[in-house]
Parts: sequence; structure tokens; C-alpha cells
Amino acid sequence: MKIYNTLTRKKEEFVPIKEGKVSMYVCGPTVYNYIHIGNARPMVVFDTVRRYFEYKGYDVNYVSNFTDVDDKIIKKAMEENVDSSVISERFIEECKKDMEALNVKPATVHPKATEEIDGMIEMIQTLIDKGHAYPKNGSVYFRTRSFADYGKLSKKNIDDLEAGHRDIKVTGDEEKEDPLDFVLWKPKKEGEPAWKSPWSEGRPGWHIECSVMSKKYLGDSIDIHAGGEDLIFPHHENEIAQSEAANGVPFANYWMHNGFLNINNEKMSKSKGNFFTVREIGEKYPLQIIRFFMLSGHYRGPINFSEELVAAAKNGLDRILTCVNNLEHLYDHAKEAEITEDEMKLMDEYTALSKKFEEAMEDDFNTADAITAVFDMVKLSNLKITADNTKECIESVLGTIRVFCDILGIETKKEEEMLDSDIEALINERQQARKEKNFKRADEIRDMLLEKGIVLEDTREGVRFKRV
Repeated sequence: MKIYNTLTRKKEEFVPIKEGKVSMYVCGPTVYNYIHIGNARPMVVFDTVRRYFEYKGYDVNYVSNFTDVDDKIIKKAMEENVDSSVISERFIEECKKDMEALNVKPATVHPKATEEIDGMIEMIQTLIDKGHAYPKNGSVYFRTRSFADYGKLSKKNIDDLEAGHRDIKVTGDEEKEDPLDFVLWKPKKEGEPAWKSPWSEGRPGWHIECSVMSKKYLGDSIDIHAGGEDLIFPHHENEIAQSEAANGVPFANYWMHNGFLNINNEKMSKSKGNFFTVREIGEKYPLQIIRFFMLSGHYRGPINFSEELVAAAKNGLDRILTCVNNLEHLYDHAKEAEITEDEMKLMDEYTALSKKFEEAMEDDFNTADAITAVFDMVKLSNLKITADNTKECIESVLGTIRVFCDILGIETKKEEEMLDSDIEALINERQQARKEKNFKRADEIRDMLLEKGIVLEDTREGVRFKRV
């Protein structure tokens, strides 16, 4: 399996630190509002990477944080006149709902920055003790030049950075030893949440949070660190500097970054009026289509969101789901018999396509080519699988397509249909509720059945139901 490593700018064979295990840290959102469609791309991409590792038999420890203390969260809390934790907890829950709607699996751990402050204070003190950081007027700064490899991820030269920095006036620069030093701890301002530390009552800088959460839940060295390409510099660069300066070992062996998501070939921004949350997109399209759309291009390249491209993704997904439905119908009516020689040859064709899917995924998770392999399976099924095939053959084909759709996070199984006996029991309960004039409960039952695709008809002979 080859992964494109941002650190080396080339594809490398994946070799885990511990055989059979993958430690993976993905930078999560800052929770001050609903997540936007750009936030969703790394969630979908790296969830798919995780699913493929699990398909290959790896035990994946997948950590993705919530940044729940930040200037934007504090600003919104002040606007609403509530504690900042009210804002962060509200939008953590909303984020989880959006992730579920996108069929993104919950992380092994979703740490919150505010619950890991002690670890941050400890790492900052270690950096001070080792001469990589210094306190000043209640703040603590990282000595960027003390880390010899600074710039190795972004390929930025520190002298060029300093030259470019001279033209920019940055608040707080006057108390730094070097304008390129970055903050690890900052003293509180009025109305801000704060924690006690040896340097001041205050809060951590953004970069130190991920270094500490990764260390706590995955260890000093991890297999994969991932996120959007906008995080390469300065966030991930600073994480490397802090972590390796504190721990004395390489931080992450593989760095993976997804490309930007543009709207109609333009960068998404509120000023352009092309800024969309996942919740807003979900009102217009089923989010399964959006997930499929995001996987239709390579994760490292930019992806353009437009009505036409989403419509194309919908058509493609419909082809797959229609094929699955047809196979389910054929399976339900298929004959029980031993698999034939012709069917064995047909199975070989599916095996070749399965190999094509795996080869695509093992070439830096090329989901676009993997989806092409699924389309080829659909085409083969539509041409070759008929009512004359055996149950065993159809089950094998259906199972193969479902497995690969599951890796892509595409749901192919319908919700289990309610049994007629369960429906009758609910109808009887509704009738009893109506006799007792409990019309609220009677309406609840009718609505619940309607959600399951079951319509009730009140007739002279009693209540009947039909599935729609």
C-alpha cells in the first residue's frame, strides 16, 4: 500500500509502527458554528481511508479532536451572553449529527481541547526546561529557531519567512525574542475562559492542543497525521516542532492532506455568497450523494462543487443502488442449487474487478478509480446476472458490491421492513388510543408508520394498511 507523504513529497510504502495496527490523528473542527461543506471533505476522505485499513484487517486507533476553546467561540459566546462551553457543546452535538448524516464513523476518541489542559501545561513546561520555549509577561512562546528542522513539512525556509515577516506588524511581536516565535500559552482577557498555569491564568495556543491530544491517545510517534492542505503551514509545521522538540522522536511517519473544495470554481467565502454549511446542503441533496461526489475525485486534488457535478454523482450513485435492488430481488426469487461452471467463470471476472478496486485504493487511496471498478461490477451484473442464476452466485455478487460500497461509506442496505404482526399490533394500540380519546398517541402511531412507508386507511370494515 502506497501513501503520498507530504513530508517527503512522494508516494511511500506504508509500514506501520506496530504490525497490524494503525495510529491516525485527524485535525477536527473548531466548534463555533455548523460545519461547512469544506470541513466535511477531510471527514469523508479520512473516514474512507480508515475504512479501507479496517477492511485490510488493521486495528485502527483513529483520533479526531474538537477545538472547543478559540477566539471565534469566545466571540459568539459574548454575542449570546453565555458561557463559551454552551457554544462549543451545542456545535459539537450538531457536528456529530452532520457526521452521522455523511455516514462518517465516530472516531475511536474525540478529545476536547478543554479537557486536556493539564497535558498542555506539562508539555509547555517540558519545552521551557529544554530551552525550546520561554515565558514572557504571562505568555509562553516557542523558540522557532531552536528547532533545526523547522520548515521540513511545508518546505519553507526560515530566513525567507523572517524576511517576509518584517513587512507585517503583528500584535505581541514586541515581547517575542524573534518575530517567528509562536504562542504556546496566553494570559486571559476580560470575559474569556481561563485555566491556572505556572505562567498566568489563561489558555493554550491552538497548535499545542493537537500535539498533546495526539501524544495522549496515540503516543509520541504515530503512523499518520492528516487534515486539509490549509493546515500544512503553520499548524502542522508548528505541531512537528513542538512535539519533536518535547518528545525527542519523530512525530508522524506519514502526513496526508486533502485538497480544497471550491464552489463553482471559486474559493468558498461568505463575502462571495457561496458559503454553505453541511446542514444547508443536506436540505437540498441527500448527504449520501455528497459523500459519493467527494470520493469521485482524488483526495489530494481540488474538487469543484456545482449543481451539474452533484447531479452527475447522483446519477452514478443511482446506478449502483438500482443494481443492488435488482440483485436483492433476484436473490429473493433465486433457485437453491449448486453453483454452475459458467457461474464459477463469472465469479473470476468479479475477482478481477475486486483486485482492480484494491489496486486503486492501495495507490494512495484513489477512490475515483475504485468507484470505476464498482461501476464495472454494476455493468457486469446488469449484463450477466438473471433470474436463472443460483442463489449462491447472486449472494456472492451482491456481497462483493456491498463490501466495496461499505468501504466508500455508501449505504446499500434498506432499513428492515416491519413485520405485518408488528404493524397490526400498532394498529390495535392506535384503535384503543382513539377509544380512550388519546388522539395525540393515535396520531403519533400513524406518523411513525408513515415514516416507515406504511399508510393507514380507515374503512367501514376496519383499518387497513399498505406499503408505499
